[in-house]
Amino acid sequence: MTVTAQTFWDAAYPMISVTEKHPFLVSMVDGTLEEDNFQYYVIQDTLYLKDYADCLRRVADKAPTPEDKKRLYDYATGASECELALHNSFFKEWKIDAPDCSNDDPKQQMPNCLLYTSYLKRVVATESYAQGLAVLLPCFWVYMHVGHVMLKLRESLDGESTAGDGAKERRKPQYDAWIDKYAGEEFEKGVSDYIAMVNAECERIQSSDDEDSKVKAALERMQQHFIMGCKLEHMFWDQASTKLQWPEL
Repeated sequence: MTVTAQTFWDAAYPMISVTEKHPFLVSMVDGTLEEDNFQYYVIQDTLYLKDYADCLRRVADKAPTPEDKKRLYDYATGASECELALHNSFFKEWKIDAPDCSNDDPKQQMPNCLLYTSYLKRVVATESYAQGLAVLLPCFWVYMHVGHVMLKLRESLDGESTAGDGAKERRKPQYDAWIDKYAGEEFEKGVSDYIAMVNAECERIQSSDDEDSKVKAALERMQQHFIMGCKLEHMFWDQASTKLQWPEL
């Protein structure tokens, strides 16, 4: 059987199918999410994206071709500039300061955020280009998927709403902007291109002269990292649901 990124997705789908119904995400759509929880999430995601962009650059430096290296650096720019532009627009609307991403104090990232970024950084620093690609894929793909699921739910709920007393009226404009971003065609194009890079690396591994056991181990490792990334994505929204904090000492 030929292994592709879809193989990883199918293996992780039991987790993804739960995540797409996460109460945090559903409450964004139906308008019942408390703004404090969303602000907490955006602050943590801002800190996450700084490390995620750095991980993309680290993987880029291992890329087999100049074209792949440039593409990954472009993704890093997208994470550190384009996605953060949305977050910064929220901070401006809320009249609060963005977190200081230049501050390396690990306590800025709450427990599940730090767990996720630490895992990403370890994999991209100590493992191969292929493993780095795989561990960074869930952030792209899961966000696109839940964006589409949330868009569909929004359309359904808004169609059922009665004037002045429905999800559309309750929903904060920032929630709609978030859904529009990750369900949008531009984001989907970027995700599709990244998936194509993962598929190309899977094909390269399977067509190599390496022993079958080595090929199998590399692909299984990629799948393990993808599944773990999907679990950590879910935990990121768990954290925002409770506004998880570090223990007070």
